[in-house]
Amino acid sequence: MPVDSDSAIAWHRAQLKKLRETLRSIETSRFMVGDPAQASRVGKTHTTIAELEQKIRQSQHIIAAYERQTRRPLATDQRSLASISWGTWIAQTAQGRGSNSR
Repeated sequence: MPVDSDSAIAWHRAQLKKLRETLRSIETSRFMVGDPAQASRVGKTHTTIAELEQKIRQSQHIIAAYERQTRRPLATDQRSLASISWGTWIAQTAQGRGSNSR
């Protein structure tokens, strides 16, 4: 896992790991034990799973948006580098430097 300079992104990455573990344990227990016969418990379990999946999607969306803004292209072959608009990247980097120096 990459180290994040943005604490909000680091928090989302940690939450994502915790939420996935929680979801995995709930689904494992449902598989091992089975759904309880009480309809109210089944409804709560499905609601809990739906909430966890929503939180996972939200954190994934935030992390993906951050990575799209900050990541440089990983490929270094001539064709992939030729297709990159470096002017945009340089402008973003210059803006970041200007705001950090104040």
